[in-house]
Amino acid sequence: MTDVYDPRPWVAQYDSAKPNELLLEHANALEMFRARATRRPDRPFIHYFGSTLTLGEVDEMSDALAVGLHDLGVRPEDRVAVYLQNIPQFLLAVLAAWKAGAIVVSCNPMLKEKELRLQLQDSGARVLIALEPLYVDVAHYVVPSTDVRAVITTSELDFVHGETPRVLRSVDRMRQREVHDLLEMVRKHRGQRPASVTLRPKDVAFLTYTSGTTGPPKGAMNTHRNVVFSAQTYREWFALSPDDIILGVSPLFHITGIIAHIALPVLLGAPVVLGSRFDAAETGRLVERHRATFTVAAITVFVALMSDPAARAADYSSLRKIGSGGAPVSETAVAEWEALTGTYIHHVYGMTETTSPSHAVPLGKRAPVDRNTGALSVGVPVYNTVVRVLGEDGEVLPPGEIGELVIDGPQVVPGYWRKPEETAHAMPDGRLRTGDLGYLDDSGWFYVVDRLKDMIIASGYKVWPRDVEETLLQHPAVREVAVVGVADAYRGETVKAYIALRPGHQAEEQELIAFAKNRMSAYKYPREIQFVDELPKTASGKVLRRQLREQPTRPVA
Repeated sequence: MTDVYDPRPWVAQYDSAKPNELLLEHANALEMFRARATRRPDRPFIHYFGSTLTLGEVDEMSDALAVGLHDLGVRPEDRVAVYLQNIPQFLLAVLAAWKAGAIVVSCNPMLKEKELRLQLQDSGARVLIALEPLYVDVAHYVVPSTDVRAVITTSELDFVHGETPRVLRSVDRMRQREVHDLLEMVRKHRGQRPASVTLRPKDVAFLTYTSGTTGPPKGAMNTHRNVVFSAQTYREWFALSPDDIILGVSPLFHITGIIAHIALPVLLGAPVVLGSRFDAAETGRLVERHRATFTVAAITVFVALMSDPAARAADYSSLRKIGSGGAPVSETAVAEWEALTGTYIHHVYGMTETTSPSHAVPLGKRAPVDRNTGALSVGVPVYNTVVRVLGEDGEVLPPGEIGELVIDGPQVVPGYWRKPEETAHAMPDGRLRTGDLGYLDDSGWFYVVDRLKDMIIASGYKVWPRDVEETLLQHPAVREVAVVGVADAYRGETVKAYIALRPGHQAEEQELIAFAKNRMSAYKYPREIQFVDELPKTASGKVLRRQLREQPTRPVA
């Protein structure tokens, strides 16, 4: 019996302690960024719709923004919330917050009022950096009920040089009098440097919110040690160097984007290509224009690139190092992408609590497929990481037996923000109980086959059914509701709701979908509703979700 993967000769090289050696030498990514910016200030660092910002420019601008944050009252360990799309200001905000000694709270730009309020209140954020329309449409109504004392807004149109890309043509400037403007703040303090701060490995770099099994979302405390280790993992695992060009297509608020598209370029000093919101055709053009070499993205990104005629015709010959995680990766999608581009997609598995990768398929290797289930392996544990498969009684299971994956490594967060009980439950002895069911085979490959939790993963985003159910229950015609995930060729999974109506009430499917859509993030609202007289339940009244998931469902558009 073994509780660690068997390091066959071809994976032995991936078991080196190199990331740990670098981790001990460099406590944080900011230190490495400053060193690279000092040595190579003219080196391109951010490409964004015709504009290129150098390492020196980003260093100087983030210095100025850090001084501005200090003037607004930000002190070490304060929280700065970032509510932006994939734009240069996101990296400027992260670097500035770190230079001020603060913690970054990454907020999904799809959050609506209730969701944003929860994260701002829970984190105790003192400053909010938001897109102008997100402030006007959402945050403006939320801020008064939080600890936020200052708001800085910015626009996706800032830094655009030349013709406005299609994805931004509907964007208007919406500056409000009561807020600060990010670029004005940078200009005001240009040439100034913030007071020196010390960022220790154990200090929190990001609060990244993840949904729990019950109750509201929890802030995973991704420390500077976690962030540096995971960025080093991507660097070594995918053989990356400062000469690589990173396609920043994963959302920057998400743990994948945080590590692969923020921390990794900061660590390497390698340029990152940003395109604001995802658009398939525009993404194809960006790959061509900048000859991007590496990215990590949900499989839905690659499906979209293959499905859009303009994107499909793009030249992807430079994009030779690819990872995909956040949602189940199908063998069919991997094969189709390879047939189109000649490049294999390497599966990456991780969680917010593992600061991105805990498993990955080694570069140049192909993941095996479980022929009984059709599941593609999620890879082998990355550097210095031990993964055990535990049975119901906590015993370590041998290869081939299904149990809960439990992860121990330098990327595992120390806990959840101000939630000691939840931390003790999820991470006893510092080992993360993932809630995912899986197994390893005789050669050391790991497979994820199901989830202990009822979490739905739609296009790489996690959806907790109770959140959707509580929203639908606000409709006067809804008596009871149960939400499950159903298979979707494009999204991996999508949300389906089973609804029983109140006696004497009527409601149409599209009416209820629109009701939820107006109150929830785009990835959360149900795409299908099925009306039932009663939900199946146990004798104690618990809804039988598994029975609902096993029912036939129509294809989802």
